[in-house]
Amino acid sequence: MHNIDEEYKKLLMDILIHGVKKEDRTGTGTQSLFGRQIRHSMSEGFPLLTTKKMAWKSIVTELIWFLRGDTNIKYLVDNNCHIWDGDAYKNYATKTSLDADGQFTKEEFIKEIKTNNEFAKQWGELGPIYGKQWRKWNYQSKKNHYVMAGQPTHHNINIDQIINLISELKSNPDSRRLMVNAWNVGEVGQMVLPPCHYGFQVYTQEREGKRYISLMWNQRSVDTFLGLPFNIASYALLLEIIAKEVNMIPDEIIGNLGDVHLYLDHIEQAKEQISREPFDLPKLKMNPIFLANLEHKSFDEAINGIVNFELENYQSHPAIKAPLSN
Repeated sequence: MHNIDEEYKKLLMDILIHGVKKEDRTGTGTQSLFGRQIRHSMSEGFPLLTTKKMAWKSIVTELIWFLRGDTNIKYLVDNNCHIWDGDAYKNYATKTSLDADGQFTKEEFIKEIKTNNEFAKQWGELGPIYGKQWRKWNYQSKKNHYVMAGQPTHHNINIDQIINLISELKSNPDSRRLMVNAWNVGEVGQMVLPPCHYGFQVYTQEREGKRYISLMWNQRSVDTFLGLPFNIASYALLLEIIAKEVNMIPDEIIGNLGDVHLYLDHIEQAKEQISREPFDLPKLKMNPIFLANLEHKSFDEAINGIVNFELENYQSHPAIKAPLSN
């Protein structure tokens, strides 16, 4: 029997029994622990929790959005993914508070994002969050020569961490520098929400003539009921995509978790999930066209499609609704 649902339920129970009450930026309040780890062997199945129904298409859409280097919710809204609606609306509401009488409601705001490109360009932007850092980490390089005014010349350089990772995996798979970072200290203040999962590292090893690849992500803040199940599945899918690109076998995903918490309005929902018995895990099926594109086209051309990833035999308990704190 697979263990990801059971391991997740043990984490929920750990928070319920040992967690301490803490205030938080949302004003909701949490029950919190510090420093836990969760891990899963990919050979046991794809780690989409079965003790509650998960929004698979939203998980896929958000990951593709990251991999596109996108930071505007327009793509998400157009593909019926509403994970980031609250953060974008909170930013809009805060910055237009002096004109509160003319503010859109959240529902009106999302409609404007979907139908008004100029509005979406201004208010759908979340700042230099995950996609920007993964695909276009920016820094200024300083040349050694000086211009006439006596000042050094600077050049803005964008670093594509995902493509660099893939290249390094192909040329130097035993490197200990196979990392991607989203916590850009110089740009955190420009982000609507600083990264919760702020970096990941991959590791490969050869066994019986085959190369296996594992992924470990680090997370400073863990909304354990709503967020963590998404994070587990998202990084598992990322591992599967990278493994296909570099012709390796997915091995393990590991999450290093910092402030692990349940919001106080998620307590009863967590207890409900703990009471449920898991089903067998599903299997991930990749579209053959996607696999061919990975081999023959650029990475960006290949990944841009939600229908590229389907689940076989996903059976779950019903969804458990819980409010999202922004």
